[in-house]
Amino acid sequence: MLAVLYDAVGATPRLAEVPAPSCPPDGVVVQVRATGVCRSDWHAWRGHDPVRLPHVPGHELAGVVVEVGPLVRRFAVGDRVTTPFVNGCGRCEVCAAGDPQVCPHQTQPGFTGPGSFAERVALFAADLNLVRLPDDLGFTAAAALGCRFATAYRGLTAHARLRDGEWLAVYGCGGVGLSAVAIGRALGARVVAVDVSTAALERAAALGATATVRAASARTGDPAEELAARVRDLTGGGAHVSVDALGSPTTARAGVAGLRRRGRHVQIGLLLGDDAATALPLDRVIAYELAVLGSHGMAARDYPPMLELVTSGAVSLDGLVGDVISLAEAPAALMAMDAPAVRPGLTVVTLP
Repeated sequence: MLAVLYDAVGATPRLAEVPAPSCPPDGVVVQVRATGVCRSDWHAWRGHDPVRLPHVPGHELAGVVVEVGPLVRRFAVGDRVTTPFVNGCGRCEVCAAGDPQVCPHQTQPGFTGPGSFAERVALFAADLNLVRLPDDLGFTAAAALGCRFATAYRGLTAHARLRDGEWLAVYGCGGVGLSAVAIGRALGARVVAVDVSTAALERAAALGATATVRAASARTGDPAEELAARVRDLTGGGAHVSVDALGSPTTARAGVAGLRRRGRHVQIGLLLGDDAATALPLDRVIAYELAVLGSHGMAARDYPPMLELVTSGAVSLDGLVGDVISLAEAPAALMAMDAPAVRPGLTVVTLP
């Protein structure tokens, strides 16, 4: 089959012929019809998140089941499906407790094994990890669900418990951030969007952001505190909920410092390498009784309310999609993430 492959960290990805995947006994093989190009794929390509080389990236996917393992009971050939980017094993106590998104034996297409920048991809523990797509949800829109949108949705609903009328501050308006803006508005929140890109902020405003803040070089010497102060001013004392959708020391600190008392910060953007030890203003966390929460995907069983939000029209996934490209164009799209996005929104690869 055809797939996008790279042989070394930072090496130019290329379209290549590779062996088609074998079907796991408890899993399926999916013919990929659409797959997102995510910054997490870029992190792996750049070596921030190690993968076995040579490697096929891609973890946000939608497609059609073409092979089914003998242990699978709930899915059949021909089913239109998507999957969370974290697949639980289905056998450990963490999965049994309903938290496969943090399974210690998890598999992740595009990280623990070959991913969905390919004509076909193998998925494990299918009965636990697959999600049937509604008939009226297309593959291109569905490819936006598995990582960025689902992680933002769970972060805002299960973790932050965002409520109608609250202020939500979103730092970084890439795929996760724009998803958080759209979801926040659908839940009735007032949203402040923060980004360095005017185009990204314009897209956030189009998705319903109440106010926008363009991040620039700090005049105070502390860019995190400057951003936090602007958010506090706009929200009358601080956001109730903040999301770091970028993943940087500045946005993580700003997210916490921009909260009002009893606020909740959700960390979605990855902090890797030296940034993993980023210091947060814990004096403020204690004094204001703030909550700092991580969000790492969402279990397949929790998809129905999210799908209902989408199919009801409350959130338009089409409004989140920027460029739609071919598999042959995916290498260039991945490498382009070295620089800020020219066009805001999710880039989705479609396959016939």
